[in-house]
Amino acid sequence: MADESGAGASDQPKAPSELPAIDLSTFVLSLSTTALYQMGLLADPETKKTASPNREIAQQTIDTLEMLREKTRGNLEADEAKLLDSLLYELRLHFVELDA
Repeated sequence: MADESGAGASDQPKAPSELPAIDLSTFVLSLSTTALYQMGLLADPETKKTASPNREIAQQTIDTLEMLREKTRGNLEADEAKLLDSLLYELRLHFVELDA
């Protein structure tokens, strides 16, 4: 029978309380970071290497943020709406610059 006294507990994953709380801002920031990585503008935090730009996937991530903005219009706090608008603006600028 397995020992339930906590032996071997160090083998278990860390408690979720160490992760940031998931709210709309955190989710939007996560998607925007993903888009920057997909555009080859941000290095992977573990390997420290940047990926080759993948325009199609980056565009899909930006489109996902746009859809989220449209579906939540009128239901966002002012700071959430401002964050989403500014991130979309910045991501679109970076996306256009991929061809430059």
